[in-house]
Amino acid sequence: MVVFRIERRSGVPAYLQIVHQVEQALRMGALSEGDRLPTAAQVAADTKVNPNTTLKAYRELERAGHVEVRQGAGTFITRSLAAPGDDPDSPLLARLADWMREAAAAGLTEQEIAHLFDVVRTRMYPTEPPGVPPS
Repeated sequence: MVVFRIERRSGVPAYLQIVHQVEQALRMGALSEGDRLPTAAQVAADTKVNPNTTLKAYRELERAGHVEVRQGAGTFITRSLAAPGDDPDSPLLARLADWMREAAAAGLTEQEIAHLFDVVRTRMYPTEPPGVPPS
């Protein structure tokens, strides 16, 4: 369960503070898929904000795809923001580890493996503007 804290002097609107705290809890694994968030009334009472502020935060979280509102049941987390490498059972992490073992078994050095990874990453995520081929 996440405990919301509103810093009134921060200059950040209260609803955004709630959004940011939920996102941080998702990144840290304190909240995960299927967890139920407290009701808007509970958050409002605990933080001394207007219930509409909490509802606005929950709508923003829903728009971002982080939560799902189930009428009569509550607001539930729909996805995690934890990095793929944070999950030891991640299939992507396992495949990357397999690839690295294969590359090492083929005699590549750590630097050569890092270079190959960088080449592929640059092709997948070019920093040049659209339409400009990667160098």
